[in-house]
Amino acid sequence: MRDGKFNDRIIFMSDSKQNKLPSKSSLLEQYKIYRSGFETILNTIEYGLRDTITLPSKPTLKSRVKSFDSYYRKVLRVKPEVNGDFPLPLLTDMMGIRIICAFLEDLTVVEQQIKDNFVVKEIERKGASLSFKEFGYESVHILVEIPRDIVSAAACTGFNLPRDCVCEIQIRTILQDAWAEVEHELIYKSEFSPFDLPLKRKLASINASLSLADIIFQEIRDYQNKLNREIDFRRNAFYSKADSIARDSFPTDDVHHENTQQITSPYVRGTIDDMLLAAIQCHNAGEMEKAVKIYTDIVESKPTPNNVILSVILKHRGMAFFAQNKYDEALNDFQQSVSYQPENFRSLYYIGIVYSVQGDNEKAIDFFNQSLMINEHQSHVYYRRALANYNLSNYVEASSDLATANSMGLDDDDCRHLQECLMKKFDMNM
Repeated sequence: MRDGKFNDRIIFMSDSKQNKLPSKSSLLEQYKIYRSGFETILNTIEYGLRDTITLPSKPTLKSRVKSFDSYYRKVLRVKPEVNGDFPLPLLTDMMGIRIICAFLEDLTVVEQQIKDNFVVKEIERKGASLSFKEFGYESVHILVEIPRDIVSAAACTGFNLPRDCVCEIQIRTILQDAWAEVEHELIYKSEFSPFDLPLKRKLASINASLSLADIIFQEIRDYQNKLNREIDFRRNAFYSKADSIARDSFPTDDVHHENTQQITSPYVRGTIDDMLLAAIQCHNAGEMEKAVKIYTDIVESKPTPNNVILSVILKHRGMAFFAQNKYDEALNDFQQSVSYQPENFRSLYYIGIVYSVQGDNEKAIDFFNQSLMINEHQSHVYYRRALANYNLSNYVEASSDLATANSMGLDDDDCRHLQECLMKKFDMNM
């Protein structure tokens, strides 16, 4: 049944016999007695799931014990067998938890995490068998055994669960859940389902639109993840070059990134997003002239991009100039980036790096200070400021900055080398 709610199958006890169902009043009394026990068990499972499910985007969890009215209607409809050892006929959806995720990729991750932490009895993929002409909600339904420690804890309170009792866990995206809720109101809870063909077509169109939206959201998410990896690589290459210069070891070749994976942009060709992706790919492949040209095309595009976009693009172009040893051009771009977005702490940091490379350590420290005023959680900026202070013979300040960088987890060869140099200076002054 496509009701958008928890599954309606029944647990049939293997050792039970067909008995006449108790009266509604008798079932209600028993249900009241056992409902609190089901709620306690369900809350414990949900609490465990919140620790078990780990995603970059935090999922939403909903849980419920079936209401008596809903339970009774279903019991009348399916006429379950009654277990003589338990006063209530049990349904597989007596206890249900729904995990609502942001992206399609999250569904597979959550499913695997559930498999890793529970004994799974059954998995059903709702909507997977529907043709493109049909409409219906999609959802992954997983029946899991109640963990033994929870069963034992319940038994200590006098609540003895049947051996075959399960909990149903549903996994959906936000849009799948929205469709299921609306469909439930329009179809399942209504006096009649729409028979009129135009109405059916409208419902099918809505479902298709939501499914397409899920796919597009996932494509954009994939693009962002790939782009972030490219940006991280480019930023690390930028820092590596600055580190090499600080060690008075100028590299003979720029760092090139062999980009063997073709990244397909979900954006329309020629848009700023599409151009930025192309520029970063050229940048990481060492094709700096091409990257600079694309960055420049974005800056000069019409209509003029807003200040935030200009700040970001100029920062990227400045990094491309820096990679080509064009420090004046890089400095100019970083300064323009800050003029468009004064809170851009990375551009302020990069201005400091250029000044330090050019030997102007006092100006470098000034911009490192400005960057740290906006974001104090930058271990590399403390290291850079320590290095600039060392070059100015401010050894106490340099030691303090280096200690701060170490306390934030930065402890590489360059830090250790600077520490050794500082120790020698302190020994000489004793």
